[in-house]
Amino acid sequence: MRTEYKREDLGVGVRGKYYESYFEDHNIVLLRPEVAQAFPSEEAVNDALLSLINIAQSTTGSKKGSGG
Repeated sequence: MRTEYKREDLGVGVRGKYYESYFEDHNIVLLRPEVAQAFPSEEAVNDALLSLINIAQSTTGSKKGSGG
């Protein structure tokens, strides 16, 4: 923290204040390093997965959200 700031000027923080709402709106997936190297961006990962889903649905006849 910079010297011009004082701890008492910042107020009291609340640990985990946004924890629940963050995880309600976000789905974080960790990729293996070798998988991450194949994709330059988040959009590339999503595009590849959507393509795979479309192929799987067209070859098996299953619908989105059938859950197995």
